[in-house]
Amino acid sequence: MSEHHHDTHDHHHEDGPHSSFKGYMTGFLLSVVLTTIPFWLVMADVFENRNITALVILGFALIQICVHMVFFLHLNFHSEGGWNMLALIFTLVLVFITLAGSLWVMYHLNHNMMPGMMHEHNLSP
Repeated sequence: MSEHHHDTHDHHHEDGPHSSFKGYMTGFLLSVVLTTIPFWLVMADVFENRNITALVILGFALIQICVHMVFFLHLNFHSEGGWNMLALIFTLVLVFITLAGSLWVMYHLNHNMMPGMMHEHNLSP
């Protein structure tokens, strides 16, 4: 009876994600590179248009978020049967809906509540 209990504990330790020194160093080096390149883009004034610079920096930020999630948080489709990644995707969808909806409401409030529009509306019969 005691042998049965030992068997259930032995395979439990293999479920979680494991990383090595090499994995952490790869994540660290990628993070340093993904931080240095946008810093150089801004300091060297590589692009003439600031909007292009902002979009490139945003792209590097998204890549760096993915690097942190994979190498440091160990989120992948294999850990805990994929539920970690599914929860992360659901959270990202909710955040996107919240941000997009907030920006949409603020834009339309700004557009519809402009002082010039209010004045023109009062003048019409």
